[in-house]
Amino acid sequence: MGKLEILNLNQSFPRDDGTRLAVLENISLEVQDEEFVCILGSSGCGKTTLLRLIAGLDTAGSGRVILDGEEIRGTSPKVGMVFQEYSLFPWRSVIDNIAFGLEMRGIAKDERYRIAERYLNLVNLSQFRTSYPSELSGGMRQRVAVARALALDPVLLLMDEPFGALDAQTRNMLQKELLDIWEATKKTIVFITHSVDEAVYLSDRIIVLTPRPGRICRIFPVDLPRPRDRTSPEFAKVRRGVLDLINQNCAIQ
Repeated sequence: MGKLEILNLNQSFPRDDGTRLAVLENISLEVQDEEFVCILGSSGCGKTTLLRLIAGLDTAGSGRVILDGEEIRGTSPKVGMVFQEYSLFPWRSVIDNIAFGLEMRGIAKDERYRIAERYLNLVNLSQFRTSYPSELSGGMRQRVAVARALALDPVLLLMDEPFGALDAQTRNMLQKELLDIWEATKKTIVFITHSVDEAVYLSDRIIVLTPRPGRICRIFPVDLPRPRDRTSPEFAKVRRGVLDLINQNCAIQ
């Protein structure tokens, strides 16, 4: 299972003058089990704040986040997260980075390496098991980060612009690989991006947020069959629809 419910979520931060800055307002959303959802919005609209609230890393001003019927209060083993920064331990090999979370859970050495090997193979890095992060490309390091999150077997995988720092060619390749992993693992994925092209290529639905304070402007279904051809007229039509929505409606505060 991996059904996510967000109910009337609000978040604000204190200012130096004693007032509060509203970041998210009245976010309500359901993400179904095994669904791939992208959250799209301009910089500063609260995308990362929303993801951190879902992950239990921060506490909302008001509202609730519910996963499979249980309210999230603090971090949960059911939730995995991949950040834009690779966040790998430079002194650990690839296999040891993937196995780190399992080690923290007290999983026996043989078992955690067996699990780590499975996800190492899933991200096509088995030949680099003994390499260190400094020996890998940016795309390879991000694949290690994805494998580390998946090794903990979360029901919900949160991804905060994980390919944002990569070149276009590597980014496109990893998007395809991520979809292969999603289809193989059946995880529910919530993916943050500011790229319309990326959102259309990856997701079942696109959640478009307004500029700060972030509110849900519209939920845009993407009904294109996979694999998707970025050069097709159908893809271009959906992309244009999302862009028009952002330019005409969601840019209005």
